[in-house]
Amino acid sequence: MTIRPTLPALATAVALCLPTFAAAQDTPVAETPSTDAPAAEAPATDAPVAEAPAGEAPDAETVVATVNGTDITLGHMIVLKQRLPEQYRQLPPNVLFDGILDQLVQQTLLGQEVEQLSAGSQLTIDNEMRALRANEELSRLAQSAVTDEALQAAYDASYGSAEPGTEYNASHILVATEDEAKALVEEINGGADFAELAKTKSTGPSGPRGGELGWFGEGAMVEPFEVAVKAMEPGSVSAPVQTQFGWHVIKLNETRQATAPALDDVRTELMDQVQRSAIEARIEELTSAADVTRKSSADIDPAVLDDLSLLGE
Repeated sequence: MTIRPTLPALATAVALCLPTFAAAQDTPVAETPSTDAPAAEAPATDAPVAEAPAGEAPDAETVVATVNGTDITLGHMIVLKQRLPEQYRQLPPNVLFDGILDQLVQQTLLGQEVEQLSAGSQLTIDNEMRALRANEELSRLAQSAVTDEALQAAYDASYGSAEPGTEYNASHILVATEDEAKALVEEINGGADFAELAKTKSTGPSGPRGGELGWFGEGAMVEPFEVAVKAMEPGSVSAPVQTQFGWHVIKLNETRQATAPALDDVRTELMDQVQRSAIEARIEELTSAADVTRKSSADIDPAVLDDLSLLGE
C-alpha cells in the first residue's frame, strides 16, 4: 500500500493532515496567454458516455479500506468530511475522497502502534462520548417537542391575551443645543418644511431621510423621547426635547394599533421557545430524579484545572 506524505496539520478538523487537499489548493495554475483568436471547438462526437458499472448502492457500512484487519467504512469517511473546514469541502469530490481515505488509513496505521491511550486521551474520549449521547437526546427532545398543538399553545401564551398597544410613526431633527432646537421650531411654525430642515440641519443618521424614524412601539426609544411622542397628536411638532444624544424637535406623523403577528410570521421564534422549554423541563425532571453528588469550587481550588501534570502529561 502506498501512503502519501503528509503536509501541515489541520488541527481544528482532524488529528493529522490531509496532504491531497493542501496540494490541490496550493498548486499554481499556469496562465494561458491572452489572444483574440476564437477558441477551437472540440470535435463533435456521437460516442456514448461510459456509465458506471451497475451494483448495489453503497451505504454507511460499505468497507472502503482494510488496514491490518481493521475495516474503514464509508460512514467513517462521511463523518470525517463533515468536520473539515469549508475551504476543503469545496474541493473536487475525487480529491476529497482520496484525501479523506488517506487520512483514515494513516490514522489507523499510527493508532495500531499505540497499545494504551494516555490518561488525557481516554478522558477526552469519555467527554466526547458524554457530549454525543447528550446531543442525541437533545435532538430527540427538540424534534418531538415541536407539534402544531405546542406551537399554538406557545403562540396563545405570548400573543393571545396581549393588550393591543400603540405604534408611532415619527420624524425628528437632532441638534446640539436648545437654542438651535428652538430656532427650528420657530421656522417650522412659520411654514418651513420639516423634512427639508431635517436634511440640512439634523446631525442624526435619519437626517438624509428627512428625519423619518419609521414605526416603533413602546420601549423602543429613550424615555424623554417616548414621553414626548406619547403626549403628541398626529401632525403636531414638539417643543425641544433633550436626551443624551442632544436636542430633538419631533414630528408625530401618525399612530396605529399594534396587532399580534400571524403564527407563521413568528414560527421560528415559537419553535425555539417550545424546544428550549421542553429541554429545560426534561433536564429539571432528570436532575430531580437522579442521585447526584458533586463538589464545588469551595472544596477544590479551581486553579487545578490548568494543572496538566494531574493527567500524567
